[in-house]
Amino acid sequence: MVDIAKALGWNYVNTIADDGTYGEKGIGAFVEKAANAGICISMSLKIPRSTDESTFRNIVKEILVPKNTAKVVVMFVNEDNCKRLLKALLEINRTSELFFLASDSWGAKIHPVFQQEVAAEGAVTILPKRQRVKAFDHYFLKLDVRHQHNIWFKEFWETIFNCSSEWTAGRKSCTGRESLHDAVVGYEQEGLVQFVIDSVYALAHAIHNMLVDRCPKSSNFRHCKHLKDLAGKDLLEYIRNVSFTGAGGNKVKFDGVGDAVGRYDIYQYQILDTGKYIKIGDWEHRLSINTSAMLWKNGSRQAPKSVCSEPCRNGESKNNMSSCCWMCVPCAASEFLENEFQCRACPKGSRPSVNKTMCAKLPELYLRPHSLWFILPAAFSVFGTLCTCSVFIIFLAFNRTPVIMASGRELCYLLLLGILLSYGTSLAMLAKPNIIFCALQRLGLGVSLCFIYAALLTKTNRIYRIFNSGIKAMVKRPGYTSPRSQIFLCLCLVSVQIVGGLTWLGFETPSIKHVSYQKDYLVLKCRSSQIATMISLFYNMLLIVLCTVYAFKTRKIPQNFNEAKYIAFTMYSTCIVWLAFIPIYFGANHDYKIEVTSLCMCVSISSTVALFCLFAPKVYIVLCQPHKNVRQGSAPSVQITATTKTSRSYSAQAGSNGAQNGSIHREIQCTDSNIFPDSVEENSSCDEGVAMRAPSSCAS
Repeated sequence: MVDIAKALGWNYVNTIADDGTYGEKGIGAFVEKAANAGICISMSLKIPRSTDESTFRNIVKEILVPKNTAKVVVMFVNEDNCKRLLKALLEINRTSELFFLASDSWGAKIHPVFQQEVAAEGAVTILPKRQRVKAFDHYFLKLDVRHQHNIWFKEFWETIFNCSSEWTAGRKSCTGRESLHDAVVGYEQEGLVQFVIDSVYALAHAIHNMLVDRCPKSSNFRHCKHLKDLAGKDLLEYIRNVSFTGAGGNKVKFDGVGDAVGRYDIYQYQILDTGKYIKIGDWEHRLSINTSAMLWKNGSRQAPKSVCSEPCRNGESKNNMSSCCWMCVPCAASEFLENEFQCRACPKGSRPSVNKTMCAKLPELYLRPHSLWFILPAAFSVFGTLCTCSVFIIFLAFNRTPVIMASGRELCYLLLLGILLSYGTSLAMLAKPNIIFCALQRLGLGVSLCFIYAALLTKTNRIYRIFNSGIKAMVKRPGYTSPRSQIFLCLCLVSVQIVGGLTWLGFETPSIKHVSYQKDYLVLKCRSSQIATMISLFYNMLLIVLCTVYAFKTRKIPQNFNEAKYIAFTMYSTCIVWLAFIPIYFGANHDYKIEVTSLCMCVSISSTVALFCLFAPKVYIVLCQPHKNVRQGSAPSVQITATTKTSRSYSAQAGSNGAQNGSIHREIQCTDSNIFPDSVEENSSCDEGVAMRAPSSCAS
């Protein structure tokens, strides 16, 4: 019965038992086996010996209370009480709410279900396996009223044929010609015949075995002295040890506690055209049941539910109140169901699967090469790289022409190197992060920009010092204005950034990290210290600010020195770009695509502004207006802007009168070549924007 309940998914049932040995022991054995099988008992009720119809109605009503979710009743109840329970259920008109699993006392009998078919529909019952003993039929059907070996047979005969073997008023006499073969008798062998025969043989075998052991030398047990003192306790041990083939052809033996080997047929009471018991399986050491042959109330093929709690859904753990009753507690969004009773948080960087049975690694996000967020900045950087290389080639090809020499070739090459590194850094930032690219980003971002703005700062500072010296610049050349000095100063400024970057790499090894994005993704990023990043960018910002200040101060120098104006425009544009970058970057709401792309574009645009503002005019003259790429024959007028409160102009006029004016003119001409050119060598660079004129001799 426990196996049947398990097979049908009934893990929460009620029990009803008769008050007495059969009911109490039967239910006791069921409860014990059920506990081991994980089946719980909701209500356990008894039918007292003294009952009336209200007793059965109260029992049924108690089982049907709303809070009781057990809809199956396991019964160890005699057939009369089974009938009365079904009748009570029928009377309160709730026949569809209970199902029965009954013992062999109900079996396949008609009496319990007679006129209670609707209430009994779907009941599952058991009956010990039995075989028809043909020899018994042959013997029994030959008996007549004269049979005297059984003292109850005469009464049986009179009842069956409604006659009397002795004269009785009002009753017919038995003639002896009655036959058990008559159709009116409806003879059918009682199912217990086989077991009665086997019981007699078991006792006979046990006595025989006991006498063999007690009187081994006796050929006739009639003379065995132990025949009359067979102790029941000793005989019981022999009964438990017998083994023989029974009347039904099965092996008869008993287990250690004296129970025969269980062999049962399983039936279900079904209402088809008429109510009848249908065999749906059997049990012999294990259950064999055909659930497809079962038919429940309302014609359903689905077994009814009798559970305390419904199974938890995916992603819900059981909070047990008992082995059969529990509450379902949903796992948190970041947890998976480790087992049916416990949720556990997924490791960092993973999320629960759809059914929350395991953790799956979050998909990695980075800029994919097929994305527009990658293609546009990469194309811009590649275009800038090609332009930079073209400018570099043009400068090398026209290295000794006046325009190139007048632009400060050495610093221009360093400037082009910084622009090229900036474009390369942009491409490194777009690539999938790894240790190499992370190191290149960390070092390249600061160093590339530092090359640009250190070179520009050196240029603007030199112009400012020359024109801020006033008349002194005509007498004595300002310090550190030669090409070598300028390169040295520029590299010193860049070395600060390089040393800082290398130190940063030494203290914090480049690595990658995963950052949660929208809870469902991991963004692959380079791990870096925010403080170190800010220090690196702050140094470049300082250079940008100083460049801008010097560019502003030198914006009004003479036209021949107007590269300062291009530098000023470059610095103004750079400041605007970086000021626009800050709200875009920090207002991206942690969108990795906007963060990476905006930083790349900011670096690339800064480099592009410097490239086109500073080099486009020179390239245009060299390639498109070569007639301007010559030395001028006359000396220009030089306007010297002092840093004092008032500006003073010094001019050298070729047509002026007086010895004093002529002296000044000669002085400017003689000192001009010593102050403004970068070197007295022919192949050296001239100062930014210096007049390109033919050399002239000066009188001492």
